[in-house]
Amino acid sequence: MGNLLILSCLLLPAFFWPENPEQTIDRLVGEAIASKKVPGVVVRVQRGEKVLLEKAWGHRTVEPLLEPQTVETIFDLASLTKPIATSTAIAVLVDQGKLQWTDKVVKHWPEFAPNGKDQLTLEHLLLHTSGLIADNPISEYAGDRSESLSHICKLRLISPLGATFRYSDVNYIVLGEVVARVSGKPLDHFCQGAIFGPLGMKETGFGVKDPGLVSRVAPTEMRNGKWMQGQVHDPRAFRLGGVAGHAGLFSTARDLGLFARMVLAEGILGKERILSAKTVREWTMAREVPGGFRTYGFDMDTAYSFNRGELFSRRLSFGHTGFTGTALWIDPVHDAAVIFLSHRVHPNGKGDVQRLRGLVTTAAAKMVMPTPPEPKVKTGLMVLQEQNFAKLKGKKIGIVTNHTGKDNHGRSIIDILHWAPGVTVKALFSPEHGIRGEQDQAVGDSIDLATNLPIASLYGVRRKPTKDQLQGLDAVIFDIQDAGCRFYTYSSTLGLLMEACSEARVAVIVLDRPNPIGGVRMGGPLVDPGAESFVAFHRIPVRHGLTIGELAKLYAMDRHGKGKPFPEIKLEVIAMKGWEREMDFDQTGLAWVSPSPNLRTLPAALFYPGVGMLEFTNLSVGRGTERPFEWIGAPWMEPFAVMESLKAMKIKGIRFMATSRTPASSVFARKPCQGVDIIVQDWSQVDPLELGIGLALALKKVHGDIWQWQKMDKLIANKAALGGIGKQLPLDSILSLFQPDLIEFEATRKKVLLYP
Repeated sequence: MGNLLILSCLLLPAFFWPENPEQTIDRLVGEAIASKKVPGVVVRVQRGEKVLLEKAWGHRTVEPLLEPQTVETIFDLASLTKPIATSTAIAVLVDQGKLQWTDKVVKHWPEFAPNGKDQLTLEHLLLHTSGLIADNPISEYAGDRSESLSHICKLRLISPLGATFRYSDVNYIVLGEVVARVSGKPLDHFCQGAIFGPLGMKETGFGVKDPGLVSRVAPTEMRNGKWMQGQVHDPRAFRLGGVAGHAGLFSTARDLGLFARMVLAEGILGKERILSAKTVREWTMAREVPGGFRTYGFDMDTAYSFNRGELFSRRLSFGHTGFTGTALWIDPVHDAAVIFLSHRVHPNGKGDVQRLRGLVTTAAAKMVMPTPPEPKVKTGLMVLQEQNFAKLKGKKIGIVTNHTGKDNHGRSIIDILHWAPGVTVKALFSPEHGIRGEQDQAVGDSIDLATNLPIASLYGVRRKPTKDQLQGLDAVIFDIQDAGCRFYTYSSTLGLLMEACSEARVAVIVLDRPNPIGGVRMGGPLVDPGAESFVAFHRIPVRHGLTIGELAKLYAMDRHGKGKPFPEIKLEVIAMKGWEREMDFDQTGLAWVSPSPNLRTLPAALFYPGVGMLEFTNLSVGRGTERPFEWIGAPWMEPFAVMESLKAMKIKGIRFMATSRTPASSVFARKPCQGVDIIVQDWSQVDPLELGIGLALALKKVHGDIWQWQKMDKLIANKAALGGIGKQLPLDSILSLFQPDLIEFEATRKKVLLYP
């Protein structure tokens, strides 16, 4: 019995058995090797000049012979070729004044122009917004190199320039050819002379031909009856002679460490300057693409960002992966890099390291980041962990969550409960923006790659779970960070979940989290009877001052504000510890995680109940800029006149500044807009409803019906308030309209409060 207990403890993940980050990486890699997802791995973690971890696990070869993996192993980097060779080469040529990021490809390769490609730029290619196909048919690479490139010149765009982010090997094949034409040297020769040689990357290059080095190369699969060992795995790169802009590079963990140091030092390594600091900043800065962010060559925050892990910044760190099982992530904030090298395609092409790469990077991040102090507030999830999941033992559960459902160590509730002893997770459900909080459109059903659990979207073809999806479940857990605003849809998803579970006789367990803008102050009108919708689920004010757990209690007690409880609802709220009503989020000690793509900062969350009311009108509220809900603008807007009107209203705790921006997406995408920055002066005085109604009155006064103020009706959901704006009533008069309803709501609200 004792030995069995020891064995079971050793098999438990980090949430239950204390281990440091290196031990976590040991365990994760060991599990992947044992389950034959990968034959061997090399990981290097570095911060500044110091190597914190450099280690090899498993085997370099498993067929035809077993050979141990070593840190000196040379790997086929696959698509890491794109950032390390090709985009770096483009940056060098930009630095030399021979290219500009926005050059049209035809300037350097005239034959590329046919079929609407004459306006396509290097920037489009680097960001994967070119509209080109991901891969043209392999049959088009049957001839020599020039014939293969001629087929690329004949390609048509399959989407308009800049309209779609589509990761494409073709983009980088084109870039590789541009490097060759502009430099006068083949891509491999140029990279060797301008990048790898000066950096001392002695074992980096396209293909491995030196017999003394081939034995150190990790083989991939067989081609024509022979192991690919030093020969590129990618079939298109192979037919291009092993040298292509998208694949073909080989390297070691040490050499990649040198490359990462150069990037982090803004272009210099030792006495060698590869790039100017200015060019490095241009090359690695965040640039918005449809559905995410990339740099000129690196991934940053897209659907391909799994290897970033859960702790590195979405907007300030960057990296890339390779099909063969490689990955690199660079974090300038902590002057750190994580290098993950594997050959998961050896021996049969069936390995899988997608989840492993992200988990290793998360563990590595803990090596380079300071240990966070224990927060003042423990969320419902953390309390559930303290209770050793007693309420869930022996139950089959579903989970409604997203990227905000984490504990204070950044661990996802999905992983925590998936591994929790005695708990069986059967299904996952995702709200608006998806399970990772990255989508700004309807969300489809999918599979969680980490657990292989089905994910049913509650923001697509359905808004609440079906009876079939709930069948066999004992309870559904809800763990999502709300924003404290009535029209933020996560709370509507909770209400619809409760409806579905009451009909299916399934319990709902809400893990409570803070109201990020405080639990005392309320504001704005209540929803008019009959005006309920997905953005106005219940008769509550715009700023309600309740936690998500208290909202659940309110819904159960007073369904849709009609005085009738849910029939047969089984609701339990696991309350937080340490949260007090007057706390704003910055006082909790918890890490801020953006609840959705455009609610990125605490000031934006504070402004959202007011500024958000304006966003169904013909006005940009900052989506597609770096300041969503902290800036408004439009091509027709006269910011100084609007600011003069706002100044006369004496809106408390706020100052305004005229600023022009060009949104990359959403309303007025790619159109220059004059507008106003909203800046906190005194956090304690800010009333977001005073701000929102004030902005509406100022816009109406200055621009009349050019601004489509009537379209506020769906979010404000109150005819009296909307009418007051239309009639240009004084700000104080409109705010006073809300008071009788707020007094009525306060009496109901007191019945569901969980915290002092």
